[in-house]
Amino acid sequence: MTRISAPFLSDPGLRRVMAALTGDGHQALIVGGAVRNALMGVAVSDTDIATSARPDRVIHLAGAAGLRAVPTGIAHGTITVVADGKGYEVTTFRRDVETDGRRAVVAFSDDITEDAQRRDFTMNALYCDADGRVLDPVGGLPDLAARRLRFVGDAHARIAEDFLRILRFFRFHAWYGAPGQADPDALAACRDGVAGLARISHERIGAEMRKLLSAPDPSEALALMAQGGALAAALPGADARDMPALVEAEHDFGHGALPKWPRRLALLNATDPADALRLSRDEARMQQQLQQAMAMPAPEAAYRMGRAIAAQATLIRAARGDEPLFGWCHAIAQAAEAKFPLAAQDLMGQVQGPALGDALRRAEDAFIASGFALSRDDLRRLALEHPAKDQG
Repeated sequence: MTRISAPFLSDPGLRRVMAALTGDGHQALIVGGAVRNALMGVAVSDTDIATSARPDRVIHLAGAAGLRAVPTGIAHGTITVVADGKGYEVTTFRRDVETDGRRAVVAFSDDITEDAQRRDFTMNALYCDADGRVLDPVGGLPDLAARRLRFVGDAHARIAEDFLRILRFFRFHAWYGAPGQADPDALAACRDGVAGLARISHERIGAEMRKLLSAPDPSEALALMAQGGALAAALPGADARDMPALVEAEHDFGHGALPKWPRRLALLNATDPADALRLSRDEARMQQQLQQAMAMPAPEAAYRMGRAIAAQATLIRAARGDEPLFGWCHAIAQAAEAKFPLAAQDLMGQVQGPALGDALRRAEDAFIASGFALSRDDLRRLALEHPAKDQG
């Protein structure tokens, strides 16, 4: 029997929750991402629990063990049990009774196989007990070993249950799939079901696309999405052909601790990403700034918008074939620190009204063009010179 050894199995809170359920004779199993990631040697962030205990019984057993139970999704069988200040989602085994492409009506089950068969991918339908013994009801272990992302059962049926699974397929392929080994049946089902994405909220689509674009290299997944129509359906106008070059530029030039997905989204140059993905106000502003920065020389972008925006815009331009200027990192850093030394009060009494604003803009343009070298006196002279010549 396959067995995992991972730090999360020693989590005292998790063990208290598991003990509360199994002590009453119920099955309690860790399921999904925690098991998958532990088997792949990837960090585990969340630990979800599946159990044969019904939700009301979970609440009772948690209370009896001195734990707090919060009915966060009781209609779908989910209770959040809080132990040692941390919440653990505990969900009763389920089977789907009815689905409409967005949500499901479920019935509770005592059968782990029924629970596994309603999950999306075989590698996400792996379970383990508190001692790390792995249970594999639908053949996920061979798929995980081969890094083969495969739908549980019939791919068309799984997608018809929730069309968001199309995007989940490409997202998981980007993170966990073997390059060049995308499952043909899954790709065909995604292509055939792509019209169903129109029934999915932009918020859910946005959440998936953020995760997909955060993958180490989303290039192949995006190319497959484009081939099957999913990219156009999720993000109209997007063009992913330069993504491999951007990922290469990120490796060559570095990208610091900045999140990857906004930069990669800007590269795609979608028609209206803010609407398509329901971006927040700050996220939408960043997209606008990146597009504006790409139309400027890198130092000017750094001066006007800051070092981070300019650096990311430079990487995008490099991916599109615009070779960065020599020493661009230093140039951007220097430009970002530059301060325009001229103020409106320096021109008062000599220029006024709309002409004052024009004079300051001319002086600032000259300051940027000089590599931020012109002095306050030089800029004042330039600002005052131009109107005099016009009047002559």
